[in-house]
Amino acid sequence: MTSQQHSSQASPKAPPPCVEKQIDIGQREPLAARFYGRRQGAHGSPLVLHFHGGAFVGGSLEGGSSIAGLLAASGAVVMSLDYPLAPAHPFPQAVEAGYGALVWAWKARHKLAGHDAPMFVAGEEAGGNIAAAVALLARDRHGPALAGQILLSPMLDPCLGTASLRDVHAGPVGCIWADGWHSYLPRLEDASHPYATPGSVFRLSGLPPTLLITAEDDPLRDETQAYAERLRAAGLFAHEAVLPGPTGWPCSYLEAGHDQAGWPAVVRKQFGDFFASMSAAQNVQSSLLSGP
Repeated sequence: MTSQQHSSQASPKAPPPCVEKQIDIGQREPLAARFYGRRQGAHGSPLVLHFHGGAFVGGSLEGGSSIAGLLAASGAVVMSLDYPLAPAHPFPQAVEAGYGALVWAWKARHKLAGHDAPMFVAGEEAGGNIAAAVALLARDRHGPALAGQILLSPMLDPCLGTASLRDVHAGPVGCIWADGWHSYLPRLEDASHPYATPGSVFRLSGLPPTLLITAEDDPLRDETQAYAERLRAAGLFAHEAVLPGPTGWPCSYLEAGHDQAGWPAVVRKQFGDFFASMSAAQNVQSSLLSGP
């Protein structure tokens, strides 16, 4: 396993400090991952497996550093995964790699974040899709017990037919998403697979609490809100936050160093509040199980 230290103090927009390593999740080749944050407290910190955006065909660990850094600044230990990209690696390869990384992180959680560290998945745009799919896989395969999932304007609708997309005249970005879906799902039958399009899943019971974040000017706002509604209709906890515009989403979180218009502080608070509420719920449950 090799590692590389990343940090910069020259620019306030530079990526936050992290360590990059190659991890072996049982696939043909190891995958790169960046680790942010440090364990805090006797009981450990939230451990978050993060997936960057990029319409399934692009993006990078560097591009995902804005959101990964905010998660770490909220008190979490973050493992950001360089998952395989389409078209060379179409569905379900990214999802399977994501689940393999989740199992790896779960087994290593004592070393990474503490023995009692609660496990989360998180992602933005295409990474939000993969995070949601990994949560479904963890449920269906009786895998690691997730304390929550954090989805920032996830790509969930391959039809690209929502009003929020039309309202903002997505233009070239919309074309990128269309091309991304086509590359990720080259077989028509995969478009209805629950792990490819989690927003269309009917059986949602058993999923962990969810934080969903979008923005007034986010082209993916409608599909984010639709998934929140489906989760709540299934009786699940889903907290939805809509940031006031302009935010420049998705470009402002996909591109490191992009003008971020003040939204990072709001998102960081949302992350911190979600971690705190999940920790409180876990403490209550532990007290009930232990009895008087």
